[in-house]
Amino acid sequence: MNASTPLPPPELSRIMKLSDIGGAPLTDKIVADEEQRQALAKRFDLPSIETIEADYRLEAQEHEIRMTGHILSDLHQTCAISGQPFPVQVNEAFNIIFVEKTDIPQSEEEIELAAEDCDVIEYETAQIDLGEAIAQTLYLALDPYPRGPDADQIAQKKGLKSEEEAGPFGALSALKDKLG
Repeated sequence: MNASTPLPPPELSRIMKLSDIGGAPLTDKIVADEEQRQALAKRFDLPSIETIEADYRLEAQEHEIRMTGHILSDLHQTCAISGQPFPVQVNEAFNIIFVEKTDIPQSEEEIELAAEDCDVIEYETAQIDLGEAIAQTLYLALDPYPRGPDADQIAQKKGLKSEEEAGPFGALSALKDKLG
């Protein structure tokens, strides 16, 4: 793509103009359709996503927009050990803060983030994408190393070490066994 070609909208895009938010909190629900779920499954490298629903409350505050709510999703992940898909249910509360993007350069010094700083999304052009925020929340809720129901048995058959055996204390235990 060249610099002038606009990016396609995200798979679960739900644009909300800041002017539509007003002073009173808004509540609503986002439900992904089949096409959106298939596209997100492809993007997240998942075998399938059967459902995505999110109830949310949106509230404008002085310098931010706060989105709180709950996401529920039924999907399949691929076991990191066996490579087989297995069902997973994501049931996650979320608290997202939208802040206006600034052109102030970031400092190069390291800063420590508190837990509440991790769900901050910047926006531009006086609009926020609630659907993309839900998609990102779903992705962050997934186990990065999913283990299916048969993972331990398959790992044992393949001669793979368990997490306890492979960790630093497992190495010490093996050394202790060798020393007597």
